[in-house]
This record gives sequence, C-alpha cells and structure tokens, in this order.
Amino acid sequence: MTSSNRPLSPHLQVYRPQLTSILSITHRATGIALSFGIILLIGWILATAAGENYFNTVNSIITSWFGKLVLVGFTWALFYHLCNGVRHLFWDAGYGFELSTVYKSGYATVGASVLLTAAAWIIGISI
Repeated sequence: MTSSNRPLSPHLQVYRPQLTSILSITHRATGIALSFGIILLIGWILATAAGENYFNTVNSIITSWFGKLVLVGFTWALFYHLCNGVRHLFWDAGYGFELSTVYKSGYATVGASVLLTAAAWIIGISI
C-alpha cells in the first residue's frame, strides 16, 4: 500500500469547485428560492383579495427597486430550474453523459436561463 497526502474523506477545502458541482448546488438553491418566491406571490394574490389597502401596501413593496430585483431573481431561478430539469430528463433517458456534453449542456442551461429571463422581462415590460 502506498502512502498519499490525500485526505481520507473528501471535503470542500480540498476540491476545487467544478461546473457540474456549481450547477448542482445552484439547482438545489433555486428550488429552495422558488419555494419562498411562491409564498411571496401567494401573499400578493391574497393581498388582492383582502382589499385595496392591503394590495396597495404589498404592491408598493413588490414594485420597489428591491421588489423588482427579487422578482427578476425569482424569474431567473424559475427558468434555471426549468432548463436544468430538462437537462436531467435527458440524463434520465440515458443521453448526454459524455464529459464534453455535460459541460456544453451546463453552459447551455445557464445561457438559456439568462436569455429566457431577459425575454420574459422585456415582453412583460413592453405590454
């Protein structure tokens, strides 16, 4: 048996983050963020049903610069989670496991989520 300077168990101080690990962590984080975003949107809808005063209060928060920033982040999280979910469906079907394909589909996921977010906001603002 040869001795090695490698640790017995992996940990974050040893491994350099790779695209695949970053995308996996981001997928989980966007799932959590979407859960909180849905609560925010449900609150907005409930404020509509509760009356004009409640709606005006919640609407002023959501339409502030911070509220719009949260909504843009929510929109990106939604599209990222969707695109990465489609990527996982291909993996479930047995396609795209070659390392070059994994990286290409990872970059495509990020790019598509950014483009879809921009398109949704451009369309939403122009209406």
